[in-house]
Amino acid sequence: MASTPDTPAASDVGAAPAIVFRHGHVLTMDDRRTILADGDVLVVGDTIEAVGPNLEAPEGTVEIDAGGGILMPGMVDTHRHMWQTAMRGYGADWTLTQYFVWNYLEHGKRFRPQDVYAGNLLSAIEAIDAGVTTTVDWSHGLATVDHAEAAVDALEEVPGRFVFAYGNIHAGPWEWTNSPEFRSFAERRMPRSEMLGFQVAFDVTGDPSFPEKAAFEAARELDVPVTTHAGVWGATNDNGIRLMHEHGFMTPENVYVHAATLSEDSYQRIAATGGSASVSAESEASCGQGYPSSWALRRHSIPISLSVDTSMWWSADAFAAMRSTLSSDRAREHHEAHASGDTVTHVALRAREVVEWATRGGARALGMDHLVGSIEPGKRADVVLLKNDESPAMFPILNPYGHVVFQAQRGDIHTVLVNGRPVKYNHRLVSTDLAKARRVVGQTVEFLRAELGTEEWARGMSPQIPESKVLDNPYTYTEFADPSTHQG
Repeated sequence: MASTPDTPAASDVGAAPAIVFRHGHVLTMDDRRTILADGDVLVVGDTIEAVGPNLEAPEGTVEIDAGGGILMPGMVDTHRHMWQTAMRGYGADWTLTQYFVWNYLEHGKRFRPQDVYAGNLLSAIEAIDAGVTTTVDWSHGLATVDHAEAAVDALEEVPGRFVFAYGNIHAGPWEWTNSPEFRSFAERRMPRSEMLGFQVAFDVTGDPSFPEKAAFEAARELDVPVTTHAGVWGATNDNGIRLMHEHGFMTPENVYVHAATLSEDSYQRIAATGGSASVSAESEASCGQGYPSSWALRRHSIPISLSVDTSMWWSADAFAAMRSTLSSDRAREHHEAHASGDTVTHVALRAREVVEWATRGGARALGMDHLVGSIEPGKRADVVLLKNDESPAMFPILNPYGHVVFQAQRGDIHTVLVNGRPVKYNHRLVSTDLAKARRVVGQTVEFLRAELGTEEWARGMSPQIPESKVLDNPYTYTEFADPSTHQG
């Protein structure tokens, strides 16, 4: 959209020492859940300087009219397989088992470092375009350290805030976390700055010998949090949680992704040790990890954050994540009530809480609540303005939380600041090279088509399940299989 006399040019916004948003609905997401119906937000440098009505601004401040719009914190995604983004939509009809077959047993291992780079570059740009200012790159396709180098190279090219979760589904976590190559990478590439954090990503199979212990010890030695797929039907369940707990590796820093098929005992262990869960409701509802878990997590007061999982299947924006989470939670509440002949007259989960999970919940899960997740003076200026005067769905704004969850979409995002820097303005990306992303992703798609061949490429969208124990054990690096994973 072109600038008008009342709309500063993108170059002026980018060069300004300060930015003030005027007259917006401000969802601060602070401890009091303060909403300003006609509020201003002043950003100076990389920091939120002030929040309130009719703020005074220093000389040289650029003003952005937020009237008729919603100002909210940048959203936080705690689990996104960014490397797979070059295959957007390819697995739309997959089950979880078909995903395991394609990615783990057959073709995912064909990804070269440049293919991981291409997926990460596109995914990182897509995240900030959709107002997701902090993203965990759950990068479990790192067959070599060269793949990891390429992944981080892509993240560093995009002006977003990222957490790199290093994983390698093709080898035992007890092996790669203790390799000299991984240790060297961690020392060279992982400064753990405000803009690039670090996690270790691996799963716990439930093998009673607990070989993953060495991976937990490596993470502890490096002082790096662990993120793990837990409560996934057919893959990871209660035995893994029990082993982690009995060996003292359940900590408040742990993020349990999905957590959808766990027992009461496992949920209690997570709650007692202060960990949090990353809910991917579109994923859980579609491919079978278990029923989207927010309804169970709420019963145990387990902190929740949201994630989009992978765009090989689903949409990659937090609006879809919020909408699917709220819808699935309420569907379960109604279902449980109807089963006992009752009627729900007041829903337990409110839109406000889901917006909080998408913002401050993610910040808390990543240990970044002191930096981001809310619009408060002193915090880093990760700010999103939802404003689209050309959309009939963007007015009237009566319930701003409900509007964010059920009405808004990525096309309504007018401005995105990350660390005070405009990365999207007047509905257009700035400071990113989308053309380059398009080019390298095209090269990856061309490579994979050629590698697989025309027939296999087409079959891959509905891969056949081999006669193997993939349902009992999708992890090719171990022979362990346990039918108890099916008993959720």
